[in-house]
Amino acid sequence: MAIEVKLTATLQKLAGGARSVQSEGSNVREVLEDLERRHPGIQDMVMVDGQIHRFVNIYLNDEDIRFLEQLETPLREGDVLSILPALAGGKI
Repeated sequence: MAIEVKLTATLQKLAGGARSVQSEGSNVREVLEDLERRHPGIQDMVMVDGQIHRFVNIYLNDEDIRFLEQLETPLREGDVLSILPALAGGKI
């Protein structure tokens, strides 16, 4: 199932400059794993110890996944994930 993933400038560098990329997965974790296979280094920028880095926000269709099921949040065809750094800082 195709999911559009919107990327910030730092992540765009890892994805060949693309502002958004297509990914596959039935939940957020699977999409991040697929992104890592396609664009090595992305997962290291987004996750630490198997969890979303505290300074990274991921939105599913404009809703923060921290208030959904986090990495296990289910996805549907046509959903849009946006990966954004928190304004306070972080790795990205």
